[in-house]
Amino acid sequence: MNKTAKISSTVALMTGIVLLINILSENYSFRLDLTEGREYTLSKATRNILRNLEKPVTITAYFSKDLPPNIGNISLSLKDMLVEYNNRSGGMVVYKFVNPNENESLEAEAVRNGIQPVMINVREKDQVKQQKAYMGAVISQGEEKETIPFFQPGAAMEYGLSTAIKKLSVVNKPAVAIIQGHGEPPLYELSQVFTELSVLYSVSSYTLTDTADIPPEYRTIAIVRPTDTIPQSHFSKLDDFLARGGNIFIAFNRVEGDFQTSTGKAVNTGLEDWLRQNGLTVSDNFVIDASCSSVNVQQQQGNFVFSSQVAFPYLPVINRFADNPATKGLESVILQFASPMTFTGDSTKRFTPVAFTSEKSGTERAPLYFDVQRQWTERDFPLSGLVVAGVLEGRLAGNSESRIMVVSDGDFAVTGSRRGSQLPQDNINLFVNSVDWLSDNTGLIDLRTKEITSRPIKELAEGTRSLLKWLNFLLPIILVIVYALFRMQVNRNKRIKRMEVSYE
Repeated sequence: MNKTAKISSTVALMTGIVLLINILSENYSFRLDLTEGREYTLSKATRNILRNLEKPVTITAYFSKDLPPNIGNISLSLKDMLVEYNNRSGGMVVYKFVNPNENESLEAEAVRNGIQPVMINVREKDQVKQQKAYMGAVISQGEEKETIPFFQPGAAMEYGLSTAIKKLSVVNKPAVAIIQGHGEPPLYELSQVFTELSVLYSVSSYTLTDTADIPPEYRTIAIVRPTDTIPQSHFSKLDDFLARGGNIFIAFNRVEGDFQTSTGKAVNTGLEDWLRQNGLTVSDNFVIDASCSSVNVQQQQGNFVFSSQVAFPYLPVINRFADNPATKGLESVILQFASPMTFTGDSTKRFTPVAFTSEKSGTERAPLYFDVQRQWTERDFPLSGLVVAGVLEGRLAGNSESRIMVVSDGDFAVTGSRRGSQLPQDNINLFVNSVDWLSDNTGLIDLRTKEITSRPIKELAEGTRSLLKWLNFLLPIILVIVYALFRMQVNRNKRIKRMEVSYE
């Protein structure tokens, strides 16, 4: 066989191997996940959900084709993940991709299933034009279905998929109790919270008594805006609940304001003393914040009465949150007459602040009068980062580990008795995320933080940027030179061997 034939056969063999690998990769996938947060490896929580599926789940991904690379990669990542879901579930999760842009009937199907198109900019022939794009999915099991309207680039894709499958497949929902008996709002005044919690939990009201213990099926209970004094015997029941490893979410008022009389006062229900026994002090001061919501004020000029929006620092807008599963992803929560909290407990307990006021904030002592016409200045906000929500953990009662999540505003998630009234979504998210985290025994809550992190090179140090640039430029050249030297040495050794007398 001559040299040309050898080269031809080698090229043909390599081409065949590449084609075989591509064919096999369509049906079998293998990859190494070298990302810092292992974004492309299914979590234990997801594997458990898939392993326990009793009925098939169908995932229909509505994705447009020919999207820009930064967006089109979402479709590739989703397909890779769905291959993993199919393998891990033993074929119980099946999927298909549909391009709604192909015809009007597919577009109508996508919209009917809750997948709304978004407009994206596409560069074509040195021109930028807008294109209608679909990037959502419908997860169905039998007659039930869940919709993910839009996959946000870099978002926690696995969390959305696994949570939707969990919602459809859960049979026995964990029980969550909303405590009653001390002037707390009834469930219908927590309508938004109740609706969202009911997806994964069996939510019911429970009235504390002097004699009955809190039922063992409750892993988490919530105490929301009590207005009456709580008896000491009821705190004993709460201690017993914590002693067996239960968790409590508390949103209560230490101060309250009356818009009718424009006055504010301190509130005492007994919760403040009970929390203080574990080292957590919620003061009876009003938080004020330059980052705040507004109130509607009516003013009269001559014969005319008009309304105007006036900034009201007693309604702080919280947009600084700790890296905690209960607050991860929140953008802004509006509180109503909040109070600062501090921790002075011993080392057997841990306190983690999770929500803070802005860099321009302060406090005012109750009682006080609200002057809506007051001209606020920077001197009124000498403090920064006051804690308005936090988590108390440890052996809070007995020898079992337990948690108490505390928000120093009892009204932030209360919709009220008015029909149609809606609270900001992040207010509801804070409540639901907190209960999720306190109740979670599947690990699903951890997936909220499993996002693809972008690390732009311009944010790196100058020395690191230079190193990466030169490495990116020189490494391929160095590898080529090393390979060339290696081949030269191999060929040289062959020539020497052929020149030897004993060579045949």
